[in-house]
Order: sequence, then structure tokens, then C-alpha cells
Amino acid sequence: MIDFELTDDQIALRDMARDFAASEMRPRAAACDQGHEFPEDVMRKAFEVGFLTCTVPAEYGGVGLGDLDTAIVSEELAWGCAGMYTTMMANSLAFTPLLLFGTEEQKKRFLAPFLERMAFASYCLTEREAGSDTAAIRTTARRDGDDFILNGSKCFITNGGVASLYIVFANSAPGKGARGLSVFAVPRETPGVSAGKVEDKFGHRASNTTELFFEDVRVPAANLIGREGLGFLVAMRTFDKTRAAVGAAGVGVGRAALEYAVEYAKTRVQFGKPIATFQATAFKLAQMAMDLEAARLTVWRAAWLMDKGRPNGKESAIAKCLGSDVAMSNALEALQIFGGYGYMRDYPIEKLVRDAKLLQIYEGTNEIQRLVISREVIGPIRGR
Repeated sequence: MIDFELTDDQIALRDMARDFAASEMRPRAAACDQGHEFPEDVMRKAFEVGFLTCTVPAEYGGVGLGDLDTAIVSEELAWGCAGMYTTMMANSLAFTPLLLFGTEEQKKRFLAPFLERMAFASYCLTEREAGSDTAAIRTTARRDGDDFILNGSKCFITNGGVASLYIVFANSAPGKGARGLSVFAVPRETPGVSAGKVEDKFGHRASNTTELFFEDVRVPAANLIGREGLGFLVAMRTFDKTRAAVGAAGVGVGRAALEYAVEYAKTRVQFGKPIATFQATAFKLAQMAMDLEAARLTVWRAAWLMDKGRPNGKESAIAKCLGSDVAMSNALEALQIFGGYGYMRDYPIEKLVRDAKLLQIYEGTNEIQRLVISREVIGPIRGR
């Protein structure tokens, strides 16, 4: 039986997230974007209501949201401000390898501090020469007795300059490519760890993004997540679990664009009529609404499959790709409806365009999502 109705708890969760986005995030969004300012005050309130640890299971002290619940919250938070959403959900991304592959001791040791005080974590995969090509990671992890020695650097790391814990992917078996990757939990205070300058980004400017450096960083073998050589699988399983939330964020940004466009089209008068009465404008709004509905349902299905413990690699890729593409197309259509006003920073539309773009890039570019989807659709080819 198919049921599209949210539970009472999910409706209450959605409304709480929407109220938080409207009252705490949106009033600060423009200032943080224009001043490239980290919204510590908003994050402190987000911690108090549980958004920084919402995916941590209840047995470890967290809220314990499921994947569909997380998608519902993600849509609302990104509707408020995509940059602030990214800061919050970067914690969930970093926690996921621990939750999926960590030991009980690791989960308790590394997650507990995040429940006690406001803190941030970073998922450290991307490098200058290794973005979509994960097997090209050059950061190394050399075994030395009961420790590993990490050397290398990471780039474009969300929360990099404010995180207290880094989940670092490194090559512990050079020459094996993806099969040589391993994952480590690295506390910020570990000697040899340092952050570079805060990146001056096109969008998501309320989030902190830096380069990270690891110079002879000694990490206990007890901080290895899973086992040596499991890193590629950890990354792929992590993305299967988290990509629906990115798609949901795209729905949130796209919904904001539609709402602003409808409001403007009903009040902007040209040739003696509100432009919403012109078919060219009305059809744009209709298409934006259609795309949003399709994207949201795709996101919910991918998240539902994960909650059920069923494979969702193709579905999570579709959700991420479609949700972020809709965010981009809706933001551009809204800007077109606003005309010259949409191009000005006095209005919120140009920020939505800039914010939407990153959703098509991070957690796997949309080209990579299409590659994942195509391989699932085509399947094995005889003779290859």
C-alpha cells in the first residue's frame, strides 16, 4: 500500500524546522552571505534544538531522526538558508561513516562530545587532484606500530576551520587505488593538523570552507573506521545515505524561489496587469511547481528505501541530481520573472541562484550521479 501522508510526528518536525528557518535563519541570511560571516549565534540555537546532531541515534544521546525525517528537515533548513543548512548537515555527513562502520567504542567516544556542547565535524575526502576520482587521493596513511602517520592535504572542506573532529580518507596502501583507501577519525587538536584560509565562495557563504593540512599526524590505529582498505566502500555507502538530504535541500531552495516568484508576479504590474496573469509567466510558475513535486517525491522515496534497509544507490543519485537541478532551474526562472530586480542584491533571488549551484557540485557532481544512474539502468554489457 502506498501512503503519501506524513505522520503527526513528521508534521510537527517539519513545522518546527520551518519555524526555525523563518525566525532564526532567514533574518540573518543576507548579512552572513554578504559579509561572509559564520553564523555562530544561529548555530548555537540549532544545537539547542538538536539540528547539529539530529542523525545521531537516541542510544548515543542524539535525536535519532530517520532518513525520511532528515529529508523533511533538510528541505526546511535549506529553504531558510542553504549555507547554514550546509553547516548543520555537514555534521551528519561526517557522523555517517562512524554510524555505519564504527565500533561501539568509537561511536561513544567520538559522538559524545557533540551532544554535550555545540561542535562541528568535517568529512574530509576531496583533494586538489581527487574530486570525483576518489581513487586518486594522495593523502597517505603509513602504518607505524600501533599508529598511522598521515601526510597530505584536503580542499573545499565544509566546517574545516571550525570543526573539532575530522573524518579523513587517506591511502594506506599506495598503488592499490580505491582499494587502498582507509578512513580515520582525527581530532582537531592532534599535532600536525592545521586549517588553511577560509575560501571566498560564490554561494553558501554562511558556511565555513577551508583547506586542511596533515603533516606527520600520528593517529592511533584505534581511530581507524572499519578496516584498512575499506575507505571506498565507506564513502559510497555514506553518499547513498546522505544524498537524499542534498536533494531535499534542492527542493527547499527551489521552493523558496517559487514562493518569491509567485509573490512578485502577483504584485508586479506591467501593461496594466499583474504579470502573473500573463500566460508566459503563469506557465513558468506551473513548470516550477511541477518540477518541485517530482523532486520531492523522488527524495522521499530514496530516503524511505534507506529507512527500510533496502538498496537505494540509484534512487539516492536520482534524488540528489533531480533535487539540485530543480533548485537551479527554479532559481533561474525566478530571476527571469523578477527581471532586473532579481539581479540586484536588494532582492533574495540572486543568492538563491548562487546557492543552488553548489548543490549540483558537492557530494558528487550531478555528472557523477548520472554515471551512477546510467550504470544501474544499463546493467552488464555482454562481452565487456
